[in-house]
Amino acid sequence: MNIISNLIEAHIFRETKNGIEFLLLKRAERQPYPGLWQMVTGKIKAEEKAYQTALREIKEETGLVPIQLWVAPTVNSFYEPKDEYICLLPVFAARVESSEVKISREHTEYQWVNKATAQKLLAWEGQRKAVQIIEDYFLNKKSFFHFVEIKI
Repeated sequence: MNIISNLIEAHIFRETKNGIEFLLLKRAERQPYPGLWQMVTGKIKAEEKAYQTALREIKEETGLVPIQLWVAPTVNSFYEPKDEYICLLPVFAARVESSEVKISREHTEYQWVNKATAQKLLAWEGQRKAVQIIEDYFLNKKSFFHFVEIKI
């Protein structure tokens, strides 16, 4: 079995007077996992670093440009039985100021949600855990993890 890492996961958030809100996107019917709510995901191109993929995919899928980007201290994974591999996904946290989202054809809807709603809508445990880690770090200051900021 192969272990690969050719995808990224980027959690976009904005600060509000009530805390932070996460941007979730609903996958279009013609996409894999149709109707699934998710954060930004995407494939790493051969010439890209993972953080560059995160920035590109955020722009392509939402029209947003982060003002700050961090490597979150977690890695998500999944098993692909058809091709017999495990994929490891680096996780990024991206802070934005604008809430004017322009979704791509990959998605049909978007919504800004609090942590509890994000955790109800996200399908995989690792994604729900990432939301918790991000809120703990940026809002609750409870996290012992260290986020590495990437200069953009």
